[in-house]
Amino acid sequence: MDTVALLNTVRADRSGVHDDLADVAPRWRALRDAARVLAAERTDDPRPVAEGHEGRVAQAVATLNATAALAPGWPTLVDGRVVWASAVAAEDRALADAAAEAVRFFASEVELRACLAPGCVLYFVKEHHRQAWCSVGCGNRERAARHYARHR
Repeated sequence: MDTVALLNTVRADRSGVHDDLADVAPRWRALRDAARVLAAERTDDPRPVAEGHEGRVAQAVATLNATAALAPGWPTLVDGRVVWASAVAAEDRALADAAAEAVRFFASEVELRACLAPGCVLYFVKEHHRQAWCSVGCGNRERAARHYARHR
C-alpha cells in the first residue's frame, strides 16, 4: 500500500489507534524538518530560510533513518497480491513509509533544486534543462519582481 492510500486509511478508520493525532504531528514535523535540512544541503540552498543547515545534516540523517525504522514490515500474500503487514499502528506505518520514501529519494540521482523565486521556500526536481522555478506562479513572481526592479 502506498503512503497516500495508507494516510487515507488512517483518516477514515481511526478505531483502535490514537484518538488524537496530536502526539503524531511532532514526529511528522521532525521528519519534514530533517528532509528540508537534507534538501538544503544537497542543493547548496542560498536562501535565508535554509541558513544554518550545515551543522544539522548528521542529526537529520539520524532522524530520517530512525523514522524509517519505526515500522518494520513483511510481505504477505492476500488474494494473489502482495500486501505489506506490520505489527505497529497505522500512523507509525505511514510515518515510516514516508521516511523510507525520503531515504530512497535522497539516495537517488535526481536533480533537486531550491526555488529561488521571491517568497518561495520549496524545492523541486528539475525535469527540464530550462526549468528554474517550482511552479509557473513562482516564475511569474520572479519575472514581475525583475520588471518592477527595472522600472523603479
